[in-house]
Order: sequence, then structure tokens, then C-alpha cells
Amino acid sequence: MINLQNKVAIITGGSRGMGKTIATLFSDHGAKVVINYAKSKTQADLVVSEIKAKNGEAIAIQADISKPKEITKLYDSTINTFGKIDIVVNNAGVLIMKPISETSELDFDNTFTTNTKSVFFSMKEAAAKMEPNGRIINISSTVTRVMFPNYGMYSASKAAVEQMTRVFAKEIGHKGITANTVAPGPTNTELFKAGKSQELLDRLASLSAFNRIGETEDIAPIVLFLASEDARWITGQNICVNGGLA
Repeated sequence: MINLQNKVAIITGGSRGMGKTIATLFSDHGAKVVINYAKSKTQADLVVSEIKAKNGEAIAIQADISKPKEITKLYDSTINTFGKIDIVVNNAGVLIMKPISETSELDFDNTFTTNTKSVFFSMKEAAAKMEPNGRIINISSTVTRVMFPNYGMYSASKAAVEQMTRVFAKEIGHKGITANTVAPGPTNTELFKAGKSQELLDRLASLSAFNRIGETEDIAPIVLFLASEDARWITGQNICVNGGLA
């Protein structure tokens, strides 16, 4: 059984969806968990309460990860509370679906600031403040492997995350820190389902080998494995978790 006892983990966007499932699973395996949120304090506090009800340790920290100064605050607040950082899961993101021809500069900036810039500066903080032999898991997307219409901006933001994670893995390896990405396929979260018709969801489900879209519980165990000691020889990799979609 994977053991994260005495490990401290930050999960950005940890108040709901995939982030919540990852945070809860980490706690179940012994980690002290930091639930980062931007606006949903009530939801973040609820996740903390649920973890504490099972005798886990967790806190919620508000930080707008699109701003480097806020990322610094997130890291420093975690260290002030728990004394160190061992694991970071950069999960927070936005999804704006539009054809490239209809994408505004504001759409582009919002997407890349939240999905890409935040991960870049989180890894920069990790380079200075993470414990040796730490783990960084960045959440990408299987849309970097396919050509779905309306995903041009989103897939580009995630492709950038994958490449800079590979580069960072080489830069940070001397500290024993691993850096990997996990690329889910269509997954049953509010972020993914927003604005999609049932017909579209059914069509996307049919692209998997199992004729369904994923659940957050399908993704979180892979993130847990990459956060563990068992994954010490895996770095600079992108692992697709998509039911055979791509």
C-alpha cells in the first residue's frame, strides 16, 4: 500500500472535481493536505472538514494561482503551517471552448495565465522551496493528442505544460525531485461538462474503449502513484489516463 505518511501535499484547485478526489485520496494514504482555492471558500472548507472527520490533516489556503505573488503566498503559508512541502499537484485550470477564429485576446490570456503561467511559476517556487526527493504532478489533458474542434486554445495551453514539465524534470533531478504530467481524457467534472449537451457527452464517451467518460476516481490513483516513493524512477513523462481514447 502506498504510504504518504509525514508528506505535505499542495493541490491547486483542490476544492472540487478532480482536485478534491486527489486531495482526499492523498489524505487517506497519510499525507497532510493543503486545499488551494481561488473563490470557493465554502467548498474548500467542506473538503477540509471531510478530511478531518476521517482523522486526516488538512487546511484550505486561498490563492489566485494566475498571479506569481499569490503562488509564493501559497508555498510560504504551507511551510509556515506544516514546515515543508513534499508534493505539489498543479491541477487548477480553466476551459474555454471556442474556434480559434472566434477566440479573443482576453480568452487567450485568461487560459494561458491560469493553465500555463501558473504551473511555470509553481515549479519555480518548488525549485527553491520543495524538499529533496519531492514530487510534482501537473495535470494536462488528452486533447494534446487529438484534434478536437474548439480546443485549440486549451490544448495549446496544456501542450506547453507538458513540454516545460519535461524540461524542468531535467533541471530539478539533481535534488531527487520528479516532475511528470497526467493527461486525463473526458472526465465527469463540472469543468468538463459545462456547456456540453448530452449528445456531445455520449459521443465523447463512445471514443473510449469502455464506452464511457472517466470519473475522477479513475485518474486520482495514477496521481497518487506518481506522488509515491514507488515512482522515484519516473520523471519527465506524460501519462495518458483516458480509457483508450488516444
